[in-house]
Amino acid sequence: QVQLVESGGGLVQAGGSLRLSCAASGPPAMRWVMGWFRQAPGKEREFVISITWGGGSAYYADSVKGRFTISRDIAKNMVYLQMDSLKPEDTAVYYCAATSIRAGVPRSAADFSSWGQGTQVTVSS
Repeated sequence: QVQLVESGGGLVQAGGSLRLSCAASGPPAMRWVMGWFRQAPGKEREFVISITWGGGSAYYADSVKGRFTISRDIAKNMVYLQMDSLKPEDTAVYYCAATSIRAGVPRSAADFSSWGQGTQVTVSS
């Protein structure tokens, strides 16, 4: 069973930066791809970014390209989301997620079977 614990959310002004962390445990095969999703009030949970645990290939939503970066530390079983040039529209609860799917690029929330509890990110204008 995979367990995910996020940390690092908070309040930041527009243009600022935050780094989210996700501590992962459980079989590596069950977290072949690690991703970050976000959900704003009244909106559906949306894909933000993901990385393959083994090869480190990253995939980005268009809305965060050039601003967000994902990385992983295999030895520490950690995944990081570096968020720069934050905008008020980035305000949401951010969730770390994991999937065992190896084919294609999973981007739907339904593709991910393990979730963290979420961490709030608020960007003020």
